[in-house]
Amino acid sequence: MSDRAALLKGIRAWLVLFVVCLVLSGATAFPLVHELRWTEDLLRALSVPEHLPGLMDWIERVRRGLDTADAEYPFLLYGTDWLAFAHLVIAVAFYGPYRDPVRNIWVVEFGMIACAGVIPLALICGPIRDIPFWWSVVDMSFGVFGIIPLYVVRRRIKRLEALTPTPVPVLAT
Repeated sequence: MSDRAALLKGIRAWLVLFVVCLVLSGATAFPLVHELRWTEDLLRALSVPEHLPGLMDWIERVRRGLDTADAEYPFLLYGTDWLAFAHLVIAVAFYGPYRDPVRNIWVVEFGMIACAGVIPLALICGPIRDIPFWWSVVDMSFGVFGIIPLYVVRRRIKRLEALTPTPVPVLAT
């Protein structure tokens, strides 16, 4: 296999991993109410309340809030439907770099900027929304872990670009 083919294969593999994680992250925003109930049950079954009472208190508080919103103000959960949809739409954009990485490197760079933006968002909005700092750290980890495959992809695209011959323009006479 040529260097170019190997780079392209690696780029596509990393992009597929990133897109799968993005889609899963988005898809989990649809059934939040049920997910929190399942999570709470699972954490109780694993004896988490005895070992991490702060985590359990937070999960219970969030679940109560979601239950109240679902019962009395279900329209509020429409915002998380849009969050999920945004994840799915952004995932579709990565088809461009999958198809033609050099030409569509800007999508990867856009994704890296978005991942970096998670950190100030969590640090600013977390305290405003009364989110525990440790949970903001969990949120920030999505940006950190998201940027890693995109950084690898960007580096590989730059190497692929260096291997790609530049077409010579033909001048009309």
